[in-house]
Amino acid sequence: MSTSSTVVTPQIIEFPRILDERGNLSFLESERHLPFKMKRCYWIYDVPGGELRGSHAFKNQHEVIIALSGSFDAVIHDGKEEKRYSLSRSYYGLYLPPLHWRTLDNFSTNSLALVLSSTSYDEDDYVWDFEEFLKLKKGSSK
Repeated sequence: MSTSSTVVTPQIIEFPRILDERGNLSFLESERHLPFKMKRCYWIYDVPGGELRGSHAFKNQHEVIIALSGSFDAVIHDGKEEKRYSLSRSYYGLYLPPLHWRTLDNFSTNSLALVLSSTSYDEDDYVWDFEEFLKLKKGSSK
């Protein structure tokens, strides 16, 4: 994966895998395998059946979402259309640039989502209203 900040569309990133009969290993290095410098990581777990996570966008934050265990779907809206990504392999991550609405759903039992972020936590970077997101998205494409 290029570390270029010109990546503007969501995409699946495949991380290196070392296959071994004793168990496999995958890894990532911040600016080598991610298109940004990682400043924060967090994880989502113990999501009750039928619950959603996310349902927001970021103004500036880039992120990669990985299903470390189990599976879940990432529903991504780019301001024009919606696309669903099913995440179930720990050696794949979904890269999301800023200004993409994201909702995580369809969590399997004992699923674990790891999120790698380009920024420290900043409440002001969140966009919680879908209509506001659409306005920001429209304004950013001028």
